Amino acid sequence: MSRTIIKPQLSRLRLLNPTSVTVGGRVLRTQHHDFSTVPQKHQGNYDQLSIELPQRRLPLTYDYLVPTPSHLLTTALSDILAPSEVLNGSSALPARPTIAHPDPLPKTHHLIYFPPAIPGSDLLSDGTDPLQSPGPPFVRRMWAGGSVRWNAIPKRPLQLDGSPAVVLESIKDVTIKGKPGDEKVFVGIERRIGTLSSDDENEEQTRKRIWRQSEADFADGAVGVIERRNIVFIRERSKEQAAKDADAARASGKAAKRMQPPHEDSDFDVTVTPDPRLLFRYSALTYNAHAIHLDPSYCREVEGHRGMLVHGPLSFTLLITMLERQLCQESVQQTAKFVEYRNLAPLYCNEGLRLRGKKIKDAQGSDEGRWDVWVETPDGGLAVKGSVYTQIT
Repeated sequence: MSRTIIKPQLSRLRLLNPTSVTVGGRVLRTQHHDFSTVPQKHQGNYDQLSIELPQRRLPLTYDYLVPTPSHLLTTALSDILAPSEVLNGSSALPARPTIAHPDPLPKTHHLIYFPPAIPGSDLLSDGTDPLQSPGPPFVRRMWAGGSVRWNAIPKRPLQLDGSPAVVLESIKDVTIKGKPGDEKVFVGIERRIGTLSSDDENEEQTRKRIWRQSEADFADGAVGVIERRNIVFIRERSKEQAAKDADAARASGKAAKRMQPPHEDSDFDVTVTPDPRLLFRYSALTYNAHAIHLDPSYCREVEGHRGMLVHGPLSFTLLITMLERQLCQESVQQTAKFVEYRNLAPLYCNEGLRLRGKKIKDAQGSDEGRWDVWVETPDGGLAVKGSVYTQIT
């Protein structure tokens, strides 16, 4: 599925200032994707990862903000949300996208743009890209949550008009948790999304223009979205242990350990059931080959899950899509300006997930406010929990 035409100017821009990243004992030349083996092993103490990983200079990622990917995502979601819920009241599928009359980039749709430009032969064994990976023995990963800030007044709004845009990604912090032999590596990643000021802007100029130390600084309007991703990297496990974990995931006794939702009532409440077709389509749109969303045998035999997992970004997209629909029905129309969320339990393919949200009244009675949003598992447990701050449109 092709969605970009590389302009000569932008193509030259991609090749400026080649850099390299060492990942799990290999050197990745980020602009040319040239890997070579470099011996590098950590012996038992992984504290140095908190210093080494944030020093990686990750490559800039470019894309053209054409409307087709966003249109395809909306179409894919229409099966489970129903067209009227995706399109704010329209009973028809979305119209053919056009650049002549561009729409703004919808909330959460930035997640399907800017895929890592890495050949399949350079992906890790589970199908993931190596850029943020701490390397062996932490070869399994899970999306633990994150946050997104949207700039209400960017200098150049993120419009689906075909204009070139860029992501500056950096590893902000690394935390090692767990007892020796059972450590987990929590990696905090920041992604700053903005349009290019010109096709002739080189990499160093781009970095200087949009980088800021503070996660809340939009760089004088140069950045449209600031996203933080919290990824946890986990040790490899034996097939025997994976089988035990898969059996435990099927056991009904797991219900006793579930976390309870934050509220009994809610302002919106929708149950959807992601199926394998949706997971495949979302993987394709995000250029994501992670086997945990595509291969049931891998999920059971390697990861210890009873089935394929719903993508963390996909459940987040479903939740915020339903919130935005609810905000359009408020007496004063609003939109999300900041959301912070945590993924607390896995959500499985072919199992219902319940999307809910509740407005939190403030003492001053302001129209702008805060929402608690969450996703429940089929047995009523809490899988995703988030807080959203809104602003008047």
